[in-house]
Amino acid sequence: MPYAPVLTTLAYVVRGEEVLLVHRTFREDDAAHGKFNGLGGKVEPAEDVVAGLRRELREEAGLEVTSWVLRGTVSFPGLGAGEESELAMVFVVDGFAGEPPPSNEEGTLHWVPRDRLGELPMWEGDLCWLPHVFDPTIGQFHGVMPYRDGHPTGWSVSIQPAGTG
Repeated sequence: MPYAPVLTTLAYVVRGEEVLLVHRTFREDDAAHGKFNGLGGKVEPAEDVVAGLRRELREEAGLEVTSWVLRGTVSFPGLGAGEESELAMVFVVDGFAGEPPPSNEEGTLHWVPRDRLGELPMWEGDLCWLPHVFDPTIGQFHGVMPYRDGHPTGWSVSIQPAGTG
């Protein structure tokens, strides 16, 4: 069977040394309930990934994206409901207009110091790949993190050093 993941965007909006995250607490049926996460979501059929990124940040945080960098990709086989797979395009958004509201339909929005990200409740697998997002020695990373029963079962990654390619 061919690999057919759901294409998503995942954005880490930065302001100085802070990162905008959503604390997903509003929906009890949310698979990410209680976790902090970047912003983003599914890319719609008529969108390219940047159009999807812009739409999601407009919807989730009221921000207009003016500058972004694709940091990498993470493939999550078996992550979703019914073991649906996901391919996340991971961005750092370093330019935007607007001010995020205190919350959105998923939870409350928080500016978190980058050096405190590892202290927050997140998907357990995020701690493996999230450091790559902010590592200046990495140009891009492309990883695979299979999930089973809501938990990662492995992690492999290809890294392109900064300044190459």
